[in-house]
Amino acid sequence: MATQNKKKSKLFDFFDFNRDNRPDALEEDTTPTLKRYFKVLGRRFWKLISLNVMMLPMIVPVLICFYLYFGIDQTPTANSLIFQQLYGANLINPSPESTFLLDLFGAQMNIPVYGVATYVGMGICIVFLAVTFGWQNIGVTYILRSMVRGEPVFLWSDYFYAIKRNLKPAFFLGLLDFAAIVLLGFDIMYFWNQTGSFWLDVGFYGICALIILYFFMRFYLYLMLVTFDLSIRKLLKNALIFTMLGIKRNLMAVLGVVCITAFNIVLFPLFAMTPFGIAIPLILPFLYYFAVTAFTCAYAAYPIIDRYMIAPYVNKNDEDDEEIAELPEETNES
Repeated sequence: MATQNKKKSKLFDFFDFNRDNRPDALEEDTTPTLKRYFKVLGRRFWKLISLNVMMLPMIVPVLICFYLYFGIDQTPTANSLIFQQLYGANLINPSPESTFLLDLFGAQMNIPVYGVATYVGMGICIVFLAVTFGWQNIGVTYILRSMVRGEPVFLWSDYFYAIKRNLKPAFFLGLLDFAAIVLLGFDIMYFWNQTGSFWLDVGFYGICALIILYFFMRFYLYLMLVTFDLSIRKLLKNALIFTMLGIKRNLMAVLGVVCITAFNIVLFPLFAMTPFGIAIPLILPFLYYFAVTAFTCAYAAYPIIDRYMIAPYVNKNDEDDEEIAELPEETNES
């Protein structure tokens, strides 16, 4: 009977929306282990869903840009570069051979047609994302850090408090971060289409290495900004150092992100034969994916920051307090 009541209380506790505002118990083990990761993830599940909705302004402009770039007006065009020559030759001197070659190389494909509305819409999305990128990231990171620490979380107040507190540095870090992501994305697409020579291959693999390195560095940038008062140069320097020092936890975070992504991909064939089709797998990431993966990265990265930047300072202060407490009291001599 006691076991059944315990299971029932855990079930009701999972659906208790107010439990996310409760801090961790003082006697609870806060060692950043895999077991605690799942415990905190379950405890903050509903908050993460709400946080995922708050993260959509970072995702929706990107989706709008893709739609405007690939899915607006389209026109058919020949897929082969020699189609025009074959078409002209067939007009001048039609023959079975020229007709066959025209059919062979005359495959059509649709390409997007860009107008003023397309460029204006994409420009608005890019400017909005570039200006707000740092503020959105800093607000989300502050909430994730509170979750990792086991502190109470109040989504909207914490979100805007973090933005207000780090308004200027978050803006400039966001601009730099956004520019780096766009530049690395452009470079990888350029070298992907230009491989063939030795130096182009070197450039391709070099850009791949930079993307991986910067991917890990982003685990730490906003966490340090929301925790310390550091310049952008020191943030980048420390993020690079922590990428090396926390390589094990970084790889575990990547493994977690891969597992979460694989879970959502597996849903596509599972729901493909149902009446819902692929609608549910397409909608689910907008409910949990972005917040859960961001929480996974923050859970992996924050203990490294705590170990090398917070704990030494706290221990030093504790030692100083102990030394002051051990000083003998002065006596007044007559």
